Amino acid sequence: MVVSVGAAVELSLTCMSALSLISPAWFQAPTFSFGVLTYCSWPQSDSWNQSCGTFSSLDGIPDFAWKVSAAFLLGGWLLLAFNAILFLSWALAPKKLCPRRGSDKMLGVQAAAAITTIVGLLVFPISLASPFAKEACGTSSVYHRGQCQLGWGYVTAILSVVLASLLPVIRWPRVTKAQGRTILFSSDTEKIILVPEMSK
Repeated sequence: MVVSVGAAVELSLTCMSALSLISPAWFQAPTFSFGVLTYCSWPQSDSWNQSCGTFSSLDGIPDFAWKVSAAFLLGGWLLLAFNAILFLSWALAPKKLCPRRGSDKMLGVQAAAAITTIVGLLVFPISLASPFAKEACGTSSVYHRGQCQLGWGYVTAILSVVLASLLPVIRWPRVTKAQGRTILFSSDTEKIILVPEMSK
């Protein structure tokens, strides 16, 4: 049961992170918006008539800080996707085939995905000083958005990394003291482990 819920949460986070990566709505101006991998423009009077483009490779991205951010964000997404696929395989595989479901190593992969994504999110606003961003946002500079507004894509990426960084904390095995014995509640083995107290 715990593994199934973990797999569902991991898949949801992976999809949410992917949606934010392909979103062109990280920073928005009145007639232009851009994200890590995509950008869109539209006429002043008709925002429904958009023309969008993508940066097909890292070479197409206009700024070095933007490239670094894209590499970190894609790396974080790949770690999240790997974690989600592993949790899904644990949820679908018979229990006897995978006795150590949800091991501590996966908590490390989850934490690495969160840290990598946080670095990417912190580096991306440096690219607001690029000529590409200045053309869209006017007087933008490093960590200053100029005339652009923060879009839902960036907010979604922040929300997904907050949730991804909380998951390892939630899944950490809980320890309780009861009548001189340490009781470990572990979702790895789905058993209660009694550890006798050692005298000092």
